[in-house]
Amino acid sequence: MGYELFIGLRYLKAKRKQTFISVITFISILGITVGVTALIIVLSVMNGFEENLKEKILGINANVVITELGQGMRDYNTVAGKVKKMPGIMGATPFTYNQAMISSPNGVIGAVIRGLDLKTIAGVTVLPSKIREGSLDGIKSPIKDSSGAPGIIIGSELARNIGVKVGDSVNVISPMGTMTPAGPVPRMAAFKVSGIFELGMYEYDSSMAFISLENSQSFFRLGDTATGVEVKIKDIYEAERIADEIMIELKGPYWTRTWMEMNRNLFSALKLEKVAMFIILTLIILVAALNIISTLIMVVMEKGKDIAILKSLGATSAGIMKIFMIEGIIIGVTGTFFGTVLGLAAALNLEKIVQFLEQVFHFKVLPPSVYYIDTFPSKVEPTVVAAIIVFSIGISFLATLYPSWQASRFDPVEGLRYE
Repeated sequence: MGYELFIGLRYLKAKRKQTFISVITFISILGITVGVTALIIVLSVMNGFEENLKEKILGINANVVITELGQGMRDYNTVAGKVKKMPGIMGATPFTYNQAMISSPNGVIGAVIRGLDLKTIAGVTVLPSKIREGSLDGIKSPIKDSSGAPGIIIGSELARNIGVKVGDSVNVISPMGTMTPAGPVPRMAAFKVSGIFELGMYEYDSSMAFISLENSQSFFRLGDTATGVEVKIKDIYEAERIADEIMIELKGPYWTRTWMEMNRNLFSALKLEKVAMFIILTLIILVAALNIISTLIMVVMEKGKDIAILKSLGATSAGIMKIFMIEGIIIGVTGTFFGTVLGLAAALNLEKIVQFLEQVFHFKVLPPSVYYIDTFPSKVEPTVVAAIIVFSIGISFLATLYPSWQASRFDPVEGLRYE
């Protein structure tokens, strides 16, 4: 062990007369521990929230949407067939998108009615696996079939809001009514609830319903047209490139939009919030670094005689500087270590911690109507944790430079003059 490391470790152990310095050292370690812990937990939660939100959005929506300029897409089957043959594409399905009102004896609510092609929908969205009650097959029966009302699948929150369950009848009312001599009359048709889905995202569960593509075309008077074609790709981050390739392949009056374009504002806000939280929580580590500076300055002032003796014995200025740098770095590394351990332990078990707090204090941490999701997500990314560790130790190292430099400039003659 070099004398610099030996002396630096000894200076961490305060004598009885230096208890105040020891307390400041402990506060410095505690400050770095709290800062690192908070950074790991908060960034893990925000990463988990972004991943959870992305999964839910892409689970029900396509990665790329193809639409035709005009009043709808007539050759949707041809477009879907061409797109499926392109590399990097897992599936394509036509869809319709319309707004309507859904009413029952217990209430009425506005909703988005989407028409699905039952033959191809399973290869594009996760809807079939998210149906909690009933089945997707229930929406096959056409509107004009005399055997009964056609089926409709609605979200769990929507079903709760209008008080219906599987097997109940609802009325779907289109704002685009039929023109009569007495004026426009809203178009209305009876549907039977054949399934209830739950995506875990309040916005979708409370305002979305699905019917078959044929029934949607018949009810909304669309003829043999669709709103567009939804496309699922293997790598979601290649969406922009594949969208450009689709435009080149189709060579027509088509327009493509990617999931990043359709949700740009939401994910941009999440990214901005993540950066803001990182900057704010970093201030905790900076405050702890100031404590390291003050601790080392007081140690340097108190150890003036020791520095003078060491220099008289032949210690160099670089050696003296290294002693106090080692002391400060040990404080930073210790605080970073404990902060990393506590942060990882909390981030990896956050769901259990939140459930325990909700049971004890009887409140909901994440109301789904506000935060889009109904669970508390947490995703620990090793690169983010490594960056936090490097950043924390780096700040601690920088905090040691000035006090150590001041110690290295200490004149041994001044320290021993009155001894």
